[in-house]
Amino acid sequence: MASELVAGEREPMQVNAAPRRPRILLAASGSVAAIKFGNLCHSFAEWAEVRAVATRASLHFIDRASLPKDAVLYTDEDEWSSWSKIGDSVLHIELRRWADIMVIAPLSANTLGKIAGGLCDNLLTCIVRAWDYTKPIFVAPAMNTFMWNNPFTERHLMSIDELGISLIPPVSKRLACGDYGNGAMAEPSLIYSTVRLFVESRNQQGGKNVQQQQVVS
Repeated sequence: MASELVAGEREPMQVNAAPRRPRILLAASGSVAAIKFGNLCHSFAEWAEVRAVATRASLHFIDRASLPKDAVLYTDEDEWSSWSKIGDSVLHIELRRWADIMVIAPLSANTLGKIAGGLCDNLLTCIVRAWDYTKPIFVAPAMNTFMWNNPFTERHLMSIDELGISLIPPVSKRLACGDYGNGAMAEPSLIYSTVRLFVESRNQQGGKNVQQQQVVS
């Protein structure tokens, strides 16, 4: 699978070709909210090129059949099976190169702690550790209310904010565990609209900057 990414990077540029679609890397960590991951992937697939990453724990909740047909799902097993010798591509590096934006939804308390501490013990966290932070990362946490209100969570959120990672806050509702409170992942439609609005606003701003440069010159 990693070879497909490398090949995609080396395709010749076509003159006067239509602007390519955004490349969105969607990732899920181990939260019950991962049952909505297929819905999230479909939302983005209508607008962007999508590749998906899932931790081992998240696979307990993800229905692979719910994913878009053309969305490749990468797991920790793919990270290890795609490399056998020096010179082979490294999957977490290739995915980082391919993506314009990464979206982690759901972001579990455990994966939040790993990212904040710089740990990289699976495919998802290796991508984040190797990320080029000139490119955006959005996270949508999902956890029990007491986990969300835990003092460690505030520290971890401050740490990822310093990296430039953008937070899509959780919402209050009846949680899967039965408790009512804040900690539920934002709806896939809100995650999608937040990222798309960011991309379109940035593109519009980029167009304005080009026009200003032309006027000055």
